Amino acid sequence: MENKRKIIAYWIVTSLLVFAIMLSGIGQLMHYGGNVELVTNIGYPLYILTILGIWKMLGAIALVVPGFPRLKEWVHAGIFFLMTGAALSHVFANDYGNYGFNVILPLSYAALNIASWVMRPQSRILGSLFDNTEKRAKKQSLAFK
Repeated sequence: MENKRKIIAYWIVTSLLVFAIMLSGIGQLMHYGGNVELVTNIGYPLYILTILGIWKMLGAIALVVPGFPRLKEWVHAGIFFLMTGAALSHVFANDYGNYGFNVILPLSYAALNIASWVMRPQSRILGSLFDNTEKRAKKQSLAFK
């Protein structure tokens, strides 16, 4: 029963993350609303919106399609770096927005991303790097007995 709850929690958190990332990616790709002002206020060129928008949309899709656990690991890492980088860019540029919105929002997306990564089901987890090494060591130790 607990496993089922964990999977449901994973999909709720991941759906919120995917929705937020996809929506912001579309907004950036379209140069919608305050995206232009947000980027120019901190000194980035406008074409960064197109690049980020495309990568965000592709990343959101990668998180929901079945399979590809290595790709999902990369997407989670990319979202984390992107969101913490966005928050720090606004901090360094003294562009906090109303009530710190420009810093709090990307950090909340980073937190959602971490939660999604932590709760992912076994089918979405990349195998341990040391599985083969441990198996090989056991075989070698048995061979010498």
